[in-house]
Amino acid sequence: MYTGPTIFSQLMQHLPWHHFDRCVSRYGGDHKVKEFKCSSHFRVMSFAQLTCRESLRDIEACLRAMRPKLYHMGIRSTVSRNNLSNANEQRDWRMYAEFAQHLISKARELYAGEELSVELEASVYALDSTTIDLCLSMFPWARFRRHKGAIKMHTLMNLRGNIPEFIHISDGKLHDVNILDYLIPTPGAYYLMDRAYLDFNRLFEINVCRAFFVTRAKSNFKFQRRYSHPVDRNTGLICDQTVLLTNFYPAKAYPEPLRRIKFRDPDDPSSLLVFLSNDFTLPAMTIAKLYKARWMIELFFKWIKQHLRIKAFLGTTPNAVKTQIWIAISTYLLVAILKKRLRIEMELYTILQILSVSLFEKTPILQAFQAWDYKTKTPESHNQLLLFG
Repeated sequence: MYTGPTIFSQLMQHLPWHHFDRCVSRYGGDHKVKEFKCSSHFRVMSFAQLTCRESLRDIEACLRAMRPKLYHMGIRSTVSRNNLSNANEQRDWRMYAEFAQHLISKARELYAGEELSVELEASVYALDSTTIDLCLSMFPWARFRRHKGAIKMHTLMNLRGNIPEFIHISDGKLHDVNILDYLIPTPGAYYLMDRAYLDFNRLFEINVCRAFFVTRAKSNFKFQRRYSHPVDRNTGLICDQTVLLTNFYPAKAYPEPLRRIKFRDPDDPSSLLVFLSNDFTLPAMTIAKLYKARWMIELFFKWIKQHLRIKAFLGTTPNAVKTQIWIAISTYLLVAILKKRLRIEMELYTILQILSVSLFEKTPILQAFQAWDYKTKTPESHNQLLLFG
């Protein structure tokens, strides 16, 4: 007997399915598909993410045990290892990538008012990549080293709410700096990058677009000092300089002045950091704090590797791997959107843990995230009442 929607169904209601249908139609995802439509495929893969399923057999066994509830979860066809494997390998991954980009725009709107660790009104982005190791014998297309396979997930993350705004999946050989060619800098925004992105041709393009960057200098950085600005050495700042590049090719690639800031963390005297930026207006300490905020993208990579299923893949083809990664990102964004819409005062990790054990429950979804403390009250009188007078 139907007694109400499951928590999984209520979670899926927060997705814009009309836009999903447009993405599927654009790439012909349901062309000649009689059963197991793309909507069911997405729901099953999202279910696998939320409940930490590790294999096709694991997904099949779990869903078949709950077969009477599948229809009301939006899964209108039988789930088997064969149709799920075929869907991962044959359904165009680009429709899931495009749908994830739409969710990114939704999440960006919800988190636009989030505060930064630095008092700054401009948008701040952190750019980095993470490597996902693969078995070369099973993924021969993902060659990284001679005896090692891997793919890279290049991510541009908005630090207001830690929402990924740009993701590019490549083989392990693509150098990080090449990703700058894919970006269109937003005027007035700040881009935080490590030394892997130090290419003066590409950095000058960011400067021409009236955007700002903060990165670190390499040990062989050659420059000529033009001005030195006063700093408070008690804060860890050592110098704040305006410099020009002196080597021929770097100076030709970036002909304008740069700002060089040397900083030593008072809590870690062994650390000595040299920052480069094209912003000459912010205080030097704010530049140092901005680069420190870049660490949030490292925590994001650690979080998704620990709590989303992107290390054990359910297919070996490039299409299957990209499909799983994009649906994993969509699931992350869905939970982030749910947290904001329902005003849940919990970390995303805690929300995922609760969802993983309550997806089949038929209770209001908000009730699952409320702390209920049940206490048995003992009556004041312990005398047994008479049953018959």
